[in-house]
Amino acid sequence: MRYMNKYQEWLEGDAFDEATKEELRGIKEDLKEIEDRFYTELEFGTAGLRGIIGAGTNRMNIYNVRKATQGLANFLNRQALIAPKVAIAYDSRNYSDVFAKEAALVLAANGVHAYLFEALRPAPELSFTVRHLKCDAGIVVTASHNPPEYNGYKVYGSDGAQVIAPYDQMIIEEVNALTDFNLIKTITKEKALENGLLTIIGKEVDEAYIACVKEQVLNQNAIDQVAEDFKIVYTPLHGTGNIPVRTILKEVGFKNIYVVEEQEAPDGNFPTVTSPNPENKEAFKLAIGLAKDVQADLIMGTDPDADRVGVLVRNHDGDYEVLTGNMLGAMLTEYILSQRATKGMLSSKGVVIKTIVTTEMIRPICKDYNVEVMEVLTGFKYIGEQIRLFESHGDKAYLFGFEESYGCLAGTYARDKDAVVACMLAAEMAAYYKTKGMTLYEGLISLYEKYGFYKEEVQSITLKGIEGLSKIKDVMKNLREEGLSTIGTYTVVRTRDYEKGVGHLPKSNVLYYELTDAAWLCVRPSGTEPKIKFYIGVKGSSEEDATCKVQAIKEAINVLIAPWIK
Repeated sequence: MRYMNKYQEWLEGDAFDEATKEELRGIKEDLKEIEDRFYTELEFGTAGLRGIIGAGTNRMNIYNVRKATQGLANFLNRQALIAPKVAIAYDSRNYSDVFAKEAALVLAANGVHAYLFEALRPAPELSFTVRHLKCDAGIVVTASHNPPEYNGYKVYGSDGAQVIAPYDQMIIEEVNALTDFNLIKTITKEKALENGLLTIIGKEVDEAYIACVKEQVLNQNAIDQVAEDFKIVYTPLHGTGNIPVRTILKEVGFKNIYVVEEQEAPDGNFPTVTSPNPENKEAFKLAIGLAKDVQADLIMGTDPDADRVGVLVRNHDGDYEVLTGNMLGAMLTEYILSQRATKGMLSSKGVVIKTIVTTEMIRPICKDYNVEVMEVLTGFKYIGEQIRLFESHGDKAYLFGFEESYGCLAGTYARDKDAVVACMLAAEMAAYYKTKGMTLYEGLISLYEKYGFYKEEVQSITLKGIEGLSKIKDVMKNLREEGLSTIGTYTVVRTRDYEKGVGHLPKSNVLYYELTDAAWLCVRPSGTEPKIKFYIGVKGSSEEDATCKVQAIKEAINVLIAPWIK
């Protein structure tokens, strides 16, 4: 059993500290746990690392972080760069500060200048910082919205976007080539500072970042008109968003910002929520209570690394309703385009970018404003890539980009999704509707009435461990072999297999089914979690009609895959 050999190596090896060995001795009788920790290595994939915190080859720990960073350092040093530089940020998760420091010291030991934030910062600020400080790469230690037991490590390129092909594969190869932890270089913090290879950064970068976010305001008059009585409830969900979000909201003129005190302080255990995920209404229980007390116009919450935002609005019954990432993205698209058009700022070369699993509602919206819609693979890094290409070629102008998973970006100061700018624009948009005597919810309904009742839903099936991974592979294999002609009552009009390549997009393990009646289904394994995801999109004549159509497709999926996941 190979995993037992690995277990023994960690128990006896000189490279591992006593605390790690003690943790491993504590599971010596639990063969299943040993297998799970050592049956494979925590894969450094195209999104970096993400896994459960703990000792073992298949866990997030200082040794795997060092290994990943040594691989990154080797990659940078092979590029023959003059004095390579890397910026590092981290969120509020357990061990995030430790992992970030370890990464900085490995870089410094390899002659790479590390710029390490003095304390936790949002991921989008790191994206900004890479370009602001003219770095060659960036690192963010975060597991985004995953449960508390997880942490992760994301790598960014010199353009401020998460690394893409071919550089992701080149870094992966460097990481995989490291088989001996004893060969990984590291030095002390004192030595790194002494050698001028570690710089601690903070306030000056914060101010530059906030200034760039503030530039994305489109209608200051709307904010000023309602500022006195417009009320916002905000929760950082124990993450990094508290200071930057409150700062930007105050700077643009909002005066009544109520923060959920129980969720204000950074805490990697996320004690008040099951999961710090702004997609889940459960995470907003305390925020809704506060909003009802103060009669808030708007509720907003950000995930631990503040790259995604959840928004709740008051409906006709006075209850607070969650806007999906698709709803918010479609509304922001229309708002940004309409405001730019009004001000004569709508470029004839303008483009809005969405991922392949994001709502189709933006197509008729963009058509009304004569704006191109571009589609990319799932992952905001592909939106970031297009921004770089637009600037390089000069033939297109980036206006807005978003994905269904609650992430968006206005402006080009960053190349990753940014909940700080999203909070600012969502609040501004709500203020604008208020000047028209409308709530944000009423604004949404007006768009549905104009463009159709689009509805999207993601059905995620979690399949953990070795067996789960095998079942996920089986589902994708069987779907390809079946060659589906129908899904429930819907006929498959066209199948796109992104593994074979579709248009200009890179190959990816994704299946997309265009269905009759303007419906669609997309299937892809998650790149960060042990899940297979089924993305569903429909267009209905009413909200009720759209809901029924989504439910019908969900039921058809369950029937289809049931034999494959038993």
